[in-house]
Order: sequence, then C-alpha cells, then structure tokens
Amino acid sequence: MSIPVTRRGALVAASVFAITGRARAATVIRWSDAMAVSHPEVSLMYKVASDMKEQTGGAVDIQVFPGGQLGSTADTVAAVSLGATQMVSESPGAFSQFVVPFSILEAPYLWRDVAHMRRAMAAPLMDGMINQLIRERDMRMIGSTYYGTRQLTSGSRPVHTVDDMKGFKLRVPEVDIYRAMAEAWGARPTPLNIGELYLALSQGAVDGEENPLPTIQASKFNEVQKYLVLTAHIISPRMIVINETTWKSLDAKQQELLRASIATHATEQNDAIVNQEKGLADTFAKGGMTVIEPDIESFRKPVIDAMPRLFEAKWGKGLWEKAISA
Repeated sequence: MSIPVTRRGALVAASVFAITGRARAATVIRWSDAMAVSHPEVSLMYKVASDMKEQTGGAVDIQVFPGGQLGSTADTVAAVSLGATQMVSESPGAFSQFVVPFSILEAPYLWRDVAHMRRAMAAPLMDGMINQLIRERDMRMIGSTYYGTRQLTSGSRPVHTVDDMKGFKLRVPEVDIYRAMAEAWGARPTPLNIGELYLALSQGAVDGEENPLPTIQASKFNEVQKYLVLTAHIISPRMIVINETTWKSLDAKQQELLRASIATHATEQNDAIVNQEKGLADTFAKGGMTVIEPDIESFRKPVIDAMPRLFEAKWGKGLWEKAISA
C-alpha cells in the first residue's frame, strides 16, 4: 500500500535533503598550532573558525588543534604541504626548510620595531617567497601575526653581557638562523620542540630558552627559570599558511571571507600581544624572577657582523637590505 506524500511533506523532505547535502559537502579544514591553549593566537584560530562557520552556513568547517596535538613543527608543516592537514600557524623559519629566504623574517636585530616588521610582511618583499612556496610545496601564506619580541631566560646563572653566554646550553627552534645566532653568542644551541621544553628546563637539560613574554607565560617557563634577560633580539612574526589545493577548493567568496577574518582577528591578537608584553616583565619579577637589562649591543654586534655574510648565498644578494628598507 502506498502512502501519499503531501506537498508540505515533500517540501520538508527536500529541505532536509538540502541541509544534509550541504553538510556532506562541507570543506573540512584542520588547523594546527604549537601554541598552548591560553595563547592569544589560539583565540584567533577559534574566532576565525566561528566566523567561517557562520558566514558560510557551515560550508567551511575549520577544526582547531592547538598545543601541538597534530605533531611537531616539522611534522605539521610537512603535513600541510601534503594536504594531510590543511592549515598551520608557524614561524617563517619553519617554512625555510622549503623556501630558504623565509628565515630572514626572523633574523636577529633586523626589524626596528613591530610596525617595521608588519610592513615587511605585507610588502612586495614577500611575493617571490610566497609564490615559490605555492609552486614548489603546494602551500600559500594567507595571513600573518605578531608573535612577540623574543627575550632570553636562564635557569641557573645571570646573564648581563654576551660573554656570559659562553657554553650556555640554549634551547632554540629547529631552524638554522637560531642556531647561527646562538653560536654567534658563544652559546651551545640545542634544538628542541617547544612541547618538550618545559620538562627540559625543569630537569636542567638546557640552561635556558628564548621566546616572547606571552609565550613564556602561556607555557609556564617562568616557573622553571630564575632570570629574565631583556635582550629583545628578534621581533618575530608568524605565518598562517593553507594547503594550496584546499585553498583552490574554496570559492572566491569563501577565500575572501577567510582572508578578511584572519586579518581582523590578527589585528586583535597583535594588540593583545603588545598589551601583554607591556606588563609581563613586572609580573614575572613579582613572581620571583630576577629581571636583567643586559648590554644589548654586546648581543647585537656579533650577530649583525655574522648573519648577512653567513646567509647571503641562501637568502639572495640584497635581500637583507630590502628587508631593512621595507
């Protein structure tokens, strides 16, 4: 016996089919980041995910994975290149394994201030690097943020000049420019993933580390370090990168929405980082750290003397000068 279908029932059924059809067709984007959940960058990620869900009616579903849940820096960047993960926020140095000139964006004592760094990240200086990343590794930069001004911490000894760094086991990211910086200071560079760093500091496996103050707070490194040394050696950006095939799967409106959402919330995040940095040295001092204002020129000079010469062949002739004048 057949059951008659009313016009209302047919419309309801059609609506359900349309909704479920859209859900099945949603573009799922997994976005990885090494930062702790409490870091402002992770807040940016969740806000962008919410914007995209709302503004695309669920057609673009961004899933956020902070705290290195999807693997180490090298692993997650490689995964985005392969399309196994679709987005990642990471330092330019993490992409320099594919496009070497990206490492200049984290060169010590290159940027005069945050505004200089932000201008450079939006300047034609970036075009060749971004196009090479697309062409050779199927990844595209679609935004950037201010990560912070990197400072030095020490667990066992005060550091007032670069001479105090001789033999110092300094944890650095797994990037050649950081190793070169540590060596120029006379330190012993110890590459280590940030997810393993708290334990290494607490056990004395490394003498110290260097990071922006909000990262030091979010990762609780101040709990296992005695000295905060205000070297201000790198004004550090981070890149927001998407797999190129995933990017092309979005229509033009979705691409525009994603870029716009990242830009809006990046501004909010950058302001949050700057505001946090203003008071964190005092916060750490009140918590028991000894804050040292070192002889910055003693740290700056050996790096500036060595860095352009060491990396010019990799970066390309004249790139240092272009970055300075951006």
